[in-house]
Amino acid sequence: MRKREYLDTTQDISFKFFQTPDDFMVDEVMCTEFKGKGNYLIIHVKKVELTTWDMVAIFAEYFGIPAQKIGYAGLKDKHATTTQYISVDASYEKMLKKFHHKQIKILKTIRHSHSIRMGDLCGNRFSINLHFVDNIDSGKIEKCARKIAKNGLPNYFGYQRFGRDNDSIKQAEEMIKGEIFIEDTKIKNFLISIYQSTFFNDWLRERVELSREKNDGKFLLLDGDVYQDNKGDLSTPKIMPTREFESKKLVPTGLLCGRDTFRARDEAREIEKKYDDEFLQEKGYRREALIYPKDIECKYIRKETKLKISFTLPKGSYATVFLESIANKNYTAKDVKPKIKQK
Repeated sequence: MRKREYLDTTQDISFKFFQTPDDFMVDEVMCTEFKGKGNYLIIHVKKVELTTWDMVAIFAEYFGIPAQKIGYAGLKDKHATTTQYISVDASYEKMLKKFHHKQIKILKTIRHSHSIRMGDLCGNRFSINLHFVDNIDSGKIEKCARKIAKNGLPNYFGYQRFGRDNDSIKQAEEMIKGEIFIEDTKIKNFLISIYQSTFFNDWLRERVELSREKNDGKFLLLDGDVYQDNKGDLSTPKIMPTREFESKKLVPTGLLCGRDTFRARDEAREIEKKYDDEFLQEKGYRREALIYPKDIECKYIRKETKLKISFTLPKGSYATVFLESIANKNYTAKDVKPKIKQK
């Protein structure tokens, strides 16, 4: 897998961040306004050092129900403090009052007419502590973050998507070629997503490099690009929609290869086809090439040489990619693992 490149590479900014419960906080932003009545109970939970699946398994065991009976909208990091919403049948409301777990806190409950489904969230609000930041770099970080929010962030899949090393990518390629057989459906779907994501990231890298070369670091639109509007609808306009792009009404998309999805045309297709597997039988998708971080807030604590940066991203996007773009470097899981102090 090739290095993730970014649109603005004019300066390097020095900081460290760690994926720990104290330094990495994520709050789910839901699209739905819960009605306050209905046959389902919506539970707003805060969890620490647990994956979403871990948390769901804990509730499933407590209620004595299959994990599939618990609804959730998105998957959250383990090494973080995160809040998210889950749903269960309202008949478990009384039982929930006695629930206790040292890594899970129930913040609020409310009734609703239907269960939460995967993808129901609008985005996530991140609050991340950046360490070893001096006063000058603090200002640079905020300035850079706001510039990215204006011009757009390349919507790469972050390092978390691909596992701890590149073995998963190799395994995915071998499975697609038929060289190995994977029986477990969950693992198979995971490997397919890695296969599609690798192609997408490599396509996006080429488009970013082209934009830096020919468009002064602003994302370069090409004839035949496929665009997504604010409702999620896709189109391939005959005339390049520059004005709609600049007003953020339309955003260009990249291909997650597979069947039953739009392909680009003309000039855009010449690049896209290098990162397409037209024989892949799984469902294909389009993914926004750019996203726009919102509601950026920065608070600098001079005594601790720490900057707390908060921002909101659309669902499916990676906070670590935003930080990579600011730092002008790629991160791995090893980079964000805190060093254990020697006794």
